[in-house]
Amino acid sequence: MFLELFRKKNTHTHTQTFVVMSADNCGGNVSLPLRNLLNSIQSIRDRVRDGESNETDGPFNLSNFWDTLNQAVKAVSHEATKLSLAFSKPPLPSQQDVETLSESILKSVLSLSTVFYWLPKSQGVSLRRRVRDATVGVLEGVEQLVEVILSAPLQSLSQEQLISTGSVWSACDHFAQLPRDNKAAVLMVLSDQIGIVKDAIEEIEQALSEAQDPFSDVLDVEQEPRGNQDSYWSQRDRRVVGPCRGLMKAAAACLRKLTAAVKANGDVSTPHNLAQLDDLADVTKEISPGLDDLVLCLYPPMEYSGVESHVCTLAALLRKVLQIIRSSHVCAESQLTWVQFLEEAVDHNQQRAKDLMQQDS
Repeated sequence: MFLELFRKKNTHTHTQTFVVMSADNCGGNVSLPLRNLLNSIQSIRDRVRDGESNETDGPFNLSNFWDTLNQAVKAVSHEATKLSLAFSKPPLPSQQDVETLSESILKSVLSLSTVFYWLPKSQGVSLRRRVRDATVGVLEGVEQLVEVILSAPLQSLSQEQLISTGSVWSACDHFAQLPRDNKAAVLMVLSDQIGIVKDAIEEIEQALSEAQDPFSDVLDVEQEPRGNQDSYWSQRDRRVVGPCRGLMKAAAACLRKLTAAVKANGDVSTPHNLAQLDDLADVTKEISPGLDDLVLCLYPPMEYSGVESHVCTLAALLRKVLQIIRSSHVCAESQLTWVQFLEEAVDHNQQRAKDLMQQDS
């Protein structure tokens, strides 16, 4: 199926059929331009991954940027497909043909990286990160394709080459799903965080619902049964888990409410509001690691000092998030009610967990 798609795609993108066996089997003539191409792509990839954007003083046309970027992405896909087709069956192309292919693909890769650099941070850091990661993904895909062509002893189109070609197509197609402005980019960050937090809550609830040892699936069957304190939650442990789970649910509610507020009130028309959206994205990305740390320390044998430490850390982070929300432009007067409610929920669950852990101690 994939081979048919590969051939069909190339009937539209490449009228001249180059034929090849193996780059390294041809002596140095064909492999040399490919190795030079590989080195150039790796260098461009590293610069895109770590480089800064070109800031401009004048107005930036975001719509024009996307039109130009999409054309650059299509060009890379086209040239990568031509390269893969050239190395699809014997005999090898001439050195001149390989040099021409290498020059064309390098030109398209340089064009893509240049257009990426047009996007200034002033359009939003969250947006730029998404575009940067997608651009790096394309460059890594082309890099892998060239490596496969150089290393594989091809007598015909190999599975590795098909997969590598498909990876380039997939990376290029991903640009159609990218957010088109910083508000959309921040909403994607929030959506990702909601999914992670939801999984963590489901994990702890699943463990609570199981009567047997939560670690039973990782214990050696011949191992002696562990004592209750190591294998199971005590009733007191389970009571402690309650407010910890409440704190996790407060985190989930905060992310859901913030998402709705950004959708309703998020603004990208001023540098100040763009920066606030980025601040919200950055601080909410701290929630899932803090929540994961808390979940891990809740499993038996439960050590209350560690649990209390992680509860305090997560509670402090949620207060920080709520305070940033409260002071941002997305928090209209109608949002203040839920912000205050969640602040109180955080305080209540933290204090409740602390009280339960200090009982009879």
